[in-house]
Amino acid sequence: MTLNDSMKAHVPTPKKWWESAIHIVGWCILIGAPFFFTGHNDEMHADVDFYFRHFIGLLSFIAVFYLNYFLLIPKLLFSKRTGQFFVSNFLLIMLAMLFVHVMMLILPQPPKPFWHHAREIFDVIGFILYNVFLYILVIGMSVAIKMTAGWYQVETIRRELEQKNTEAELQNLKSQLNPHFLFNTLNNIYSLIDIDSAQAQKAVHGLSHLLRYVLYESSQPTVPLEKEIDFVRNYVELMRLRLTEQVTLTTDYSIENNSLPVAPLIFITLIENAFKHGVSNDEPSFINLSIHQQEGRISCRISNSYFPKDKEQDKSGSGIGIPNLSRRLELLYPSRHIFTYGKEGNEYRTVLDLQTK
Repeated sequence: MTLNDSMKAHVPTPKKWWESAIHIVGWCILIGAPFFFTGHNDEMHADVDFYFRHFIGLLSFIAVFYLNYFLLIPKLLFSKRTGQFFVSNFLLIMLAMLFVHVMMLILPQPPKPFWHHAREIFDVIGFILYNVFLYILVIGMSVAIKMTAGWYQVETIRRELEQKNTEAELQNLKSQLNPHFLFNTLNNIYSLIDIDSAQAQKAVHGLSHLLRYVLYESSQPTVPLEKEIDFVRNYVELMRLRLTEQVTLTTDYSIENNSLPVAPLIFITLIENAFKHGVSNDEPSFINLSIHQQEGRISCRISNSYFPKDKEQDKSGSGIGIPNLSRRLELLYPSRHIFTYGKEGNEYRTVLDLQTK
């Protein structure tokens, strides 16, 4: 399929309808102009002869406009045959002027011709140049409208392709995130088996609920904030099973609008990292998690102790979490998010603010 075929296939039907309506209304206004702008007491009142003269001139403009719009512009100008385009329009203008001149001679002459005064002011050459200028103006309008319509078609296709590429990239990022999340969670359950096998069984049961959300609910572009918070809460409770008494875990969820749409799995990477790097089995450690929503703003704050894992200790994944999340935020919330993270003293702090509206 060629680009032109693709453009034709993607042009919206309502756009075509509105284009036709605009053309019809515009020409109707010009055709009816003598009835609205000519006074009945003027020397040149809108009688039948004058109206026919006006219509003949307008008919030549219409012919020049649409011969360019449907034939010369797409066949010659858009094909970069500029020389042929100008020559064809020169001949077209000459034929149009000849047609108008012949028709004016055929029609009965008014007692005081409109052209009489014009020819007293302008000589014949000036009068011809004036009409040539009008035809060139009509051709210019035709080119401008046609190019604007073509630009709209190309822009529509570009936006569709951009949207499809964005959706494909998001799907790819999500396909990376799902196994990454599963691997991390299974690794935590594996660690729990050595500590408490009964708790590990509960963890496997809790994992089934999380996977149901990851595999089915998160396939949508957005989910209600309530469901995302429930997923976070279930994950935190699952991770709590493996925590020792030396770990202090606090959570705070404050939601005003449960139905507020949010991208699924947008917080889980940050929470995973908090459990991965913020918990020690030998030293006192803590994780503080808060998610607040007010109007269209969602704020996630996480602070945790920092015990970075080396490559031998870290068996939970390939480190794609933060880069993956950063790219998703750029695609889903461009210029509508704040994402900062890093070590501050003995703590690791993460801030994610989303503006959903």
